[in-house]
Amino acid sequence: MTHDLDGLRAIVTGGASGIGLATANLLAGRGARVAVLDLDPGSVDRPLLGFHADVGDNGSVAAAVSRAADELGGLDILVNNAGIGATGTVEDNPDEQWHRVLDVNVLGIVRTTRAALPHLRRSSHAAIVNTCSIAATAGLPQRALYSASKGAVLSLTLAMAADHVHEGIRVNCVNPGTVDTPWVAHLLDSAADPAAERTALNARQPHGRLVSADEAAAAIAYLASPAAGSTTGTALAVDGGMAGLRLRPPGQ
Repeated sequence: MTHDLDGLRAIVTGGASGIGLATANLLAGRGARVAVLDLDPGSVDRPLLGFHADVGDNGSVAAAVSRAADELGGLDILVNNAGIGATGTVEDNPDEQWHRVLDVNVLGIVRTTRAALPHLRRSSHAAIVNTCSIAATAGLPQRALYSASKGAVLSLTLAMAADHVHEGIRVNCVNPGTVDTPWVAHLLDSAADPAAERTALNARQPHGRLVSADEAAAAIAYLASPAAGSTTGTALAVDGGMAGLRLRPPGQ
């Protein structure tokens, strides 16, 4: 494993499980000091530092970012990964759920970034990476609310990149396909036929399987690294070809 992140300081929101935990571990393995912000950071082990934070609450996230930056001695990398899911068509989710998902998935990034920017401005290698989704660029069935939130994340990423490029702060996002995470496992368990549903999710991605959390983390780590110093305002797809490939059916 390379140590291209030696000496850098990182915060990962939603870092106690799934893509967030894989990212936090990878950043630490490559030399960064990493603080995890999560609703339940109790499972986070050293060398990761765990801090309780609710990205849906401005006071909570501002206090957690401040404590983490103090403990780390500054901040170079912010990974805005915390988010929640939703299923259903535009008819299925009540207003309260729309407000909740948008508040966490979109305003959560706003709150965390707003708190982190004063620290990032003092860094020579400042980078922000937002976890977006294939749902921002492809129409997926039964994902109206979730897709709307991730579409906003994509647009927000581009706007943030434009706003902060002259401050030396790079902003990018990663668009994973369906990732084998605890949330997806929960969806599969609640399906009428979990095995058939997993087969369908695997087949939806051209390479024939779910994306791993480690694969999404590798893309995030690249965008966070000084090696990507000329990359900003970019959405990196990690989706097995789902966004860009149009394959013929087998045998044709």
